[in-house]
Amino acid sequence: MASKPPLSPVRFAGSTAYISGQLPRGADGKIIAGNMQDQSRQALANLAAVLKSEGLQLSDVVKVTAWITDVDAMADFNLVYREYFAEPYPTRSTIVSALVAPDAMVEIEAIAYRDSQ
Repeated sequence: MASKPPLSPVRFAGSTAYISGQLPRGADGKIIAGNMQDQSRQALANLAAVLKSEGLQLSDVVKVTAWITDVDAMADFNLVYREYFAEPYPTRSTIVSALVAPDAMVEIEAIAYRDSQ
């Protein structure tokens, strides 16, 4: 088994949380089978879980960077993205690229802000 990568799932700089890229890994740690919608839901659920572990939620996200492997799957990605984020949407960059995990179609990282109120 490969060793754990040298990264933190989340790091804070003051009230700003930087969340590492979330792949569509299931509870067993493997990339789930399925289409772009299935994998996007899993990656976003993983992102939500990391946020929750730090007392944050998706509405605290101010910036998203997403990598997808197929530009033709953008509509499917956006469909699922709207299920997880509401207006005002976070700012977002989307890049079409190969991913390190060969079976993954999407990876999503985020920046969130913890309001100190």
